[in-house]
Amino acid sequence: MTGSGKTITVRYFAMFREHAGRAEETLVLDVKTAQDVFEQTRLRHGSMEPNGHCKVAINDEMADWSSPVNDGDTVLLFPPVAGG
Repeated sequence: MTGSGKTITVRYFAMFREHAGRAEETLVLDVKTAQDVFEQTRLRHGSMEPNGHCKVAINDEMADWSSPVNDGDTVLLFPPVAGG
């Protein structure tokens, strides 16, 4: 359904929080998957990090980028973790 936005709460961690200037925000987005949420918030906040190095969770459960996002969900975005 084109044009039907979902109310999504997005929580940002580490550098994503720095880019967004906040820890959390609630947005109305026309999205289907966690990947869509990532892309729309990345463009919104000017982050250049590719999702391939990042992690995502939906409603506090680790998820794949292709996982569906539903109205009222909370999506958590985690940047790459430095190893060493």
